[in-house]
Amino acid sequence: MLTRRATLLGLSGAAATPFLAKTADARQALTPAAAKTDLSRLTRIKRDLVAPPFVHEHEQVAPGAPRIVEFTMTIEEKEMQVDSGAWVQAMTFNGSMPGPLMVVHEGDYVELTLINPGTNMMPHNIDFHSSTGALGGGALTHVAPGEMTVLRWKATRPGTFVYHCAPGGPMIPWHVVSGMNGAIMVLPRNGLTDHNGDPVRYDRVYYIGEQDLYIPKDADGNYKRFSDLAESYPESEAVMNGLIPTHVVFNGRVGALTGDNAMTANVGEKVLFVHSQANRDSRPHLIGGHGDLVWEEGKFNNAPLRDLETWFIRGGSAAAALYGFLQPGVYAYVNHNLIEAVNLGATAHVKVDGAWDNDLMEQVVAPTAIVT
Repeated sequence: MLTRRATLLGLSGAAATPFLAKTADARQALTPAAAKTDLSRLTRIKRDLVAPPFVHEHEQVAPGAPRIVEFTMTIEEKEMQVDSGAWVQAMTFNGSMPGPLMVVHEGDYVELTLINPGTNMMPHNIDFHSSTGALGGGALTHVAPGEMTVLRWKATRPGTFVYHCAPGGPMIPWHVVSGMNGAIMVLPRNGLTDHNGDPVRYDRVYYIGEQDLYIPKDADGNYKRFSDLAESYPESEAVMNGLIPTHVVFNGRVGALTGDNAMTANVGEKVLFVHSQANRDSRPHLIGGHGDLVWEEGKFNNAPLRDLETWFIRGGSAAAALYGFLQPGVYAYVNHNLIEAVNLGATAHVKVDGAWDNDLMEQVVAPTAIVT
């Protein structure tokens, strides 16, 4: 009798044909026949990734010559609760949905150790939209359960970019909408600049990964809960193919960035919001604030747009927006498809501390009975 893992491994292999042909042959064929690059002169630095919305330690301006920046990510397959009564068999980078935001500078080398533990059921890989060649590294990073690989690539283009798993065929959308996506930010060596070319710094940075989810329901309209990936796949695929998500969430679940988990800031601080959507379009909007500077396409070689109310993120991309908070209070950061924000879960909060400025907004008359 076939095990669940064997079934999924076979399904993955079938999905990849003829895209990757036989797994072993594809790996061998995609091993580049070229001389090794000598980077021994470069400094190496290790970065410990952190779960979103937070971002690992980094410099906004490169401290010197390009470096090799080392990251390690472990793939985790696990059940995750995304709402009351709704669970998904997730596939993740480093256990979070989305995967962690990586930060390097233009000209640096990204060296990623990707680990697929033997306890997992599925083969995986990683496609960096910011890299050049070999399907974004996807063709060089296929790891079966119990395997690891190391990929190094040069960050030649500054901006914010998506990464995701792309194992081939129908496995690609399933892995992506099951949580296997994240983003990388490649900063210009001299840091960000505004529309005039003047330096821009941020006091805080938050990473928001928007995720569309497709969870099957039973005959009574309740969300179904599955024992593992193999059991979840057939019915999940059917819902996916309907193109109507059951949930659209920030950072893995409804309310992940609200209440006690809200992002925080102070009046006078400039906050950089990096927002990715690996599969569908999105329309971020900060209720009560604006996008002072918005790299809507996420590319720092392009001058930022100014004073936006809502900005657009194309599916499969990431954007960056900078806002300097002027008033205290709770700001709602939403996908301004308000059905997705309110009914499906795409809402976050920013709690801002500081003093109120009546010059910007004043309640002249509090709500009271109508006087005729």
